[in-house]
Amino acid sequence: MADPWLASPAPLQVAAAFDRPASDWGPGHRGVDIWLGEGDAVLSPGAGVVTFAGRVAGRGVVVVTHPNGLRSTLEPVTASGRVGDHVRQGDTVGTLELAGSHCASHACLHWGVRRGEEYLDPLDVLRGYGPIRLLPLRE
Repeated sequence: MADPWLASPAPLQVAAAFDRPASDWGPGHRGVDIWLGEGDAVLSPGAGVVTFAGRVAGRGVVVVTHPNGLRSTLEPVTASGRVGDHVRQGDTVGTLELAGSHCASHACLHWGVRRGEEYLDPLDVLRGYGPIRLLPLRE
């Protein structure tokens, strides 16, 4: 079975948290923004294959499809590889661009995670974090 957990694609300093939209087309934030400097390395959150490396709406985007069925989307990133490249967790997949940053006037990395068409909170699949589970109180 493929590892269900991912690692942060950069040192984890969250600039903006995930905000699940109420509907498919509703407003929200379909990922997390992580503070990072322009030109800093962006790492693959897990093993997988680069399934997209190009520009969308003027910003660089890299998508890594993981064996566990999850897809990580990283932007704004200048890709360092090509579609079809196999990557390991922690491999550099590109460098952060300033243009297209969600954090206007500062650089940050947007990391989105999808399972099929569903957007997930990246912190829920992050090794060491995972979803919060409440356990019964023992006396």
